[in-house]
Amino acid sequence: MATHLAPRPATTQEAKRPGSEAGDEGGGLLAVVAGGLLAGAAGVAAMTLAEKVEQAFTGRPDSYVPAHTLERLLGLPERPDSERLALNWAMHWGQGIVLGVARAFMARQGVRGPAGSFLHLNLRLLNDQTLENATGVGAPPWTWPTDEQVVDLAHKAVYAFVTGAVADRLVPDPRPPRRHDG
Repeated sequence: MATHLAPRPATTQEAKRPGSEAGDEGGGLLAVVAGGLLAGAAGVAAMTLAEKVEQAFTGRPDSYVPAHTLERLLGLPERPDSERLALNWAMHWGQGIVLGVARAFMARQGVRGPAGSFLHLNLRLLNDQTLENATGVGAPPWTWPTDEQVVDLAHKAVYAFVTGAVADRLVPDPRPPRRHDG
């Protein structure tokens, strides 16, 4: 699968269509950003649902690592977890929604499907671990118990593949359509 394809030249029809790359660069970019935000929101919603289902079976408590991370990034005073719900949701939802834009731009460049979603999974993990470890909130994943690694990877995979499916649906494929002869 080629993932480094240059965008194909616009056809005359596309050049005249508002929001197309050749006809309206700003509208085209805005559509990709909007699609990415929607895809990211869908991915976070699916991940959150998966987390709640998993927690119902395992009894694992809610994690306040997102709140602790955002608290440190913003230089806010430390507060008890019971007072951090808004920060927790802001970081939990905010990261996923914003990273959806990256997945939409991947789709725009032809990095789509399961391979694109797998790459996006790694971006999501890198983002989480960089912020959590740079702020001193987290620990490197290889120091975690195996069951926690599996749970984190599974939830982030749900996020990445749902985000990817939505982004791939909302952002037009830049590659020319394939002919199916026969």
